[in-house]
Amino acid sequence: MFGNQAQEKFIAGGIMDKIKEIDLNNFEVKELNKILQKRDGNNFNHFNIINPMGAHAIATGLDADIEVKIDGHVGYYCAGMNQNSEITIHGNAGVGVAENMMSGKVFVKGDASQSAGATGHGGLLVIEGNASARCGISMKGIDIVVKGSVGHNSAFMAQSGNLVICGNAEDGLGDSIYETTIFIKGEFGNLGADCVEKEMKKDHFERLEILLKRANIKDDPKKFKRLGSARKLYNFDVKNSGNY
Repeated sequence: MFGNQAQEKFIAGGIMDKIKEIDLNNFEVKELNKILQKRDGNNFNHFNIINPMGAHAIATGLDADIEVKIDGHVGYYCAGMNQNSEITIHGNAGVGVAENMMSGKVFVKGDASQSAGATGHGGLLVIEGNASARCGISMKGIDIVVKGSVGHNSAFMAQSGNLVICGNAEDGLGDSIYETTIFIKGEFGNLGADCVEKEMKKDHFERLEILLKRANIKDDPKKFKRLGSARKLYNFDVKNSGNY
C-alpha cells in the first residue's frame, strides 16, 4: 500500500499509534499527500517525512486529526489549506507556509519566507525563527506567533485573528488593517495606513498570555504593545484619500 521504502516504527500507545516514515527520495509529493490525506484507506495517525529537500506543496490539503513531522527544509505552500492536523517543520519554510489554513497547528522550527499564514481562516501557526515580508497578509481568523522578527507589510489587510511578534517589524506593519490584533514586543518602523498603537487592557494581556502558552514560548505579556485599526478607512471618505 505504501511502497517498499515507507518504514513503520512503533511508539508508545500500541499498534494503532505506530508511525509511518516516508522518504521523499522515493516518493512523489503527490503520492505523499495522498497518503497523508488518507485517501488510500490507511489508519496511521503519525507520520515522519524525511529528505523533503525543499520540495513544494508538502502536506497540503490535510483534513484528518494526524501528526506530521517533516525533517528538513520545505518549499512553497507547505501545510497549505490545513484542517485539524498538527504539522511540524524541522527546518525553514518557503513562500506561503500554512496558506489558507483553516484549523489545526503548524510549527516552523526555523525561518519562514514571504506570506506565511496568508489568508488563514483559523488554527495556529508558530514560527520559531524570523518571518519575511507580508507575514499574515489578509489573515481571516488565524493566530500567528513569531518568536523572531517580521518583514515589511506584515498583516497587510489583515481582517481578524492575532499576530504576535516577539521581535521587531519592518515598515508597513498592519497596512489597511481591519480587526486583526497585533502584539509586538520589539521595535517597528513606519506603521501602515490606518494602523495605530492602542492601549493594552486586561483582556489583551490575558489573550496574549494564552497565545504565547499555546506556542510554547516563554515571554512576558507586559513587555508587548498592541496595534490595531484606527477604523478611518473602512468606508471611503474623500478627507482620508491621502491615506489610501
